[in-house]
Amino acid sequence: MPGASAPACHRPDPRLALPRRPETTALHAVVAGHVRTFLARAEERGGVPRFVQRELLRFLECGIPAHGFVRVHCAGCGHDRLVAFSCKGRGFCPSCGGRRMAESAAHLVDRVLPAVPVRQWVLSLPFGLRYALAREHALLTAVLQVVMRAVLGIQRDRARALGAEGKCGAVTAVQRFGGALNLNVHFHVIVLDGVHVMGKDGRVRFQALPAPTGKERRAWTEEIASRVARLLRRRGLLAGDDGQATCDEAPSALEACQAASVRNVVAMGPRAGRPLRKIVLPGLARDEGRGTHEASGAAGFDLHIGPVVRADERGRLERLCRYLLRPPLASERLEVLPDGRVKYSLRHAWRDGTTAVVMDPLDFVGRLAALVPAPGRHEVRYHGTLAPNAGWRKLIVPKAPEAEPRGGCGGEGNKPAAQGSSRIAWADLIKRVFAVDVLKCPRCHGRMRIIATVTEPKAVRQILECIGLPARPPPVAPASAREQAELGFEG
Repeated sequence: MPGASAPACHRPDPRLALPRRPETTALHAVVAGHVRTFLARAEERGGVPRFVQRELLRFLECGIPAHGFVRVHCAGCGHDRLVAFSCKGRGFCPSCGGRRMAESAAHLVDRVLPAVPVRQWVLSLPFGLRYALAREHALLTAVLQVVMRAVLGIQRDRARALGAEGKCGAVTAVQRFGGALNLNVHFHVIVLDGVHVMGKDGRVRFQALPAPTGKERRAWTEEIASRVARLLRRRGLLAGDDGQATCDEAPSALEACQAASVRNVVAMGPRAGRPLRKIVLPGLARDEGRGTHEASGAAGFDLHIGPVVRADERGRLERLCRYLLRPPLASERLEVLPDGRVKYSLRHAWRDGTTAVVMDPLDFVGRLAALVPAPGRHEVRYHGTLAPNAGWRKLIVPKAPEAEPRGGCGGEGNKPAAQGSSRIAWADLIKRVFAVDVLKCPRCHGRMRIIATVTEPKAVRQILECIGLPARPPPVAPASAREQAELGFEG
């Protein structure tokens, strides 16, 4: 959008919508200090794709007012506030991922998932297959289709055994990350815990199913593993082969980072190919399976099925959806050690008692690059009766809520959303994620509205200097001397 001219200062509030200045976080400091060196080092192996480079560099502009902002105004008391732009990243940005998580979870609960019992099914895949699916989107889609045909077929067969002939639905979140920021492609699926049955009167009713037994879980895992193996054989791939390339064998810099991330080893530098350094507390080591949910495994496939979420537990269902759609990185668990290395604490200790992993900064940036999905990759998929073109979908999904006012740009803050739109106002997303209502005046508590989108550098600089905020973005460190000398890389 075109930039606005610099208006006179009306004592604007210098506080931003985010809970803290992005440039003060450890994540921003590490990326700003080493991304140029990482990109230069990657040039030795042909570089990284443009979408990865764009994601890394745009993250450094996220939430920084010097790169532009929205100006909101309170007509009651004349108070102004500035809200910086986000990078809209899809890979690792915690704030943008948090907003996307909140919006998508609300959409699933309000518009997609009917008021029936559901369960979470989590399918983990063999290591070699994770690497292949991260590289080949078509293969990922094919494997997911095979898995979901098996899952929906299992539900139909179970219902048929109870005398009910019906159809099932599900929603899959394709997650690309593990707890240590490692590349780990796996499927989180919200499965309707039963089937919908069409009655003679033309109405659809829901037939719930009993909780699965341990024997059934093992049989289902073996069936899924067998079907995926047949698909891989048809495509000339080996189902049981740990076939990801090593760091040295990978044909490109990005694939080297992906291969290392899958295997939890170092991708760059003199320790390339060696295991990550870990912080281990032996007293936390355990032998039992992960978490409290029952699990089963076969040929590298692990199937975990969670407890049922009842039809009336919509709040719990939204929390489950947020868990499925959460961003890969929690900035509060990231720490820069005194020697410059990066420590990332795990949410839950591993079975061997590992509580954190420690990485060199370049390897950390490489891990972030490995997590960035290519453009056009859908992270949420719909199946069965919840698929977009399913015949029964309109009879099953919740009715769309009444349109609410949306916070648009250029003074459109009070216009309602278009009928049928699933978008949530940006101000509502910020409030849901950060507990900050950017359209609530801190002085008179009235409602503020957007009056300008400021992007023109001169106007941005004049406004920020007027209110005492930094008018220049934080510096990005150039490539190290070695990369500049060998590659002629300009920082």
